[in-house]
Amino acid sequence: MTDIGSKNAVKLLSALAQESRLDIYRHLVELGPEGCSTGELRDRLGIPGATLSFHLKELVHAGLLTSASKGRFVFYQPDFSVMNGLLHFLTENCCNGEPCQICVHEGADTAETSA
Repeated sequence: MTDIGSKNAVKLLSALAQESRLDIYRHLVELGPEGCSTGELRDRLGIPGATLSFHLKELVHAGLLTSASKGRFVFYQPDFSVMNGLLHFLTENCCNGEPCQICVHEGADTAETSA
């Protein structure tokens, strides 16, 4: 999990505070750690190539995505450790630091949830 401070949290949240970028990120999270190519994202989400490239650059710059070239294609993957770090940062003081059923932090004892 990535350690997130206030300034980095603002950068991450700002990157997601745009509808197309949020759609891109959520789609890549659905696909899992393998991610997908720019072309697949363009076809799936219907975002024009130049616009998609701009939004992907912003998400990579914020640290939410990583990219890897495979032949002629660029694949993008979500960096789950960064999002987990952001969620931890946002909820680290939940319930005044007492164990609760609302937030579960990595490495913490998980409370039993009732249905």
